Amino acid sequence: MANQILQEGSASPADVFYAENPPALTVLENKNLLAPVQADTLKSVPADDSSPKGDWVGVSARTAAFVAASGTPADTAPPSSVLDLAKPEWKDRLGIAPSETDFTPIVTRVLKASGAGAAKQWLAGLKANAKIYSSNEDLTNAVNSGEVQGSVVDHYYWYRLRDEKTAAATKSALHYFTKGDPGALVDVSGAAVLNSSKHQAAAQASLAYLASAPAQTVIANSQSYEYPLVAGVKSKENLPALDSIGTVAPVADLGDGKDALQLLQDAGLLQ
Repeated sequence: MANQILQEGSASPADVFYAENPPALTVLENKNLLAPVQADTLKSVPADDSSPKGDWVGVSARTAAFVAASGTPADTAPPSSVLDLAKPEWKDRLGIAPSETDFTPIVTRVLKASGAGAAKQWLAGLKANAKIYSSNEDLTNAVNSGEVQGSVVDHYYWYRLRDEKTAAATKSALHYFTKGDPGALVDVSGAAVLNSSKHQAAAQASLAYLASAPAQTVIANSQSYEYPLVAGVKSKENLPALDSIGTVAPVADLGDGKDALQLLQDAGLLQ
């Protein structure tokens, strides 16, 4: 969708762009395609959850997590670091979905923490160890059925699977990487108004609503299992506190994601 808007430029019919992760918003921001968000809207959520330039506002948060098949070694001795998953002992035990947009920010975090050489080696190890899936839904189901022992997914895929299958039929569990690890990723979805929008007032009102307590309460109580960002709006009771897992990844650290995508392509994990 971001690529489509880039191609359309000022002729885009879109008014609002709502993205799962910051890199897609950063791409558009760097091309000066986004309008400044109204100040009152930006004040509704913590400053670190939105664009440092004020061109998009954070709407909800999610965490990366490790889901493991119940009773397997992946469950009884889960990895403390996402980097461990490239070690030989994980061969044929792991599943990954590298084409999912929430995998790229983890690669970016590894790249920033360890450098390009180490990130390449890590991806080579993942490719050697893992079975590749096209979606996190398929991946989470594969873990739950015992097809693979474990995988890295955003936390909400497991909660949604549990709702679908019931707690009794859920044969997997969530684990979190050590705080500060590249795999202990907390990032946000965000929304922006396009500079080219012909309905600026309505588009800004849409963003203001997304960052309001009523909309955040809808998010918090929905089956999305994402974390609300507005103060005073509580997430679902069975979700661990966000700050117990990590802090929101700085937008500058995630960048536009292009370096991570190139690494994934070079590793043969993306076409």
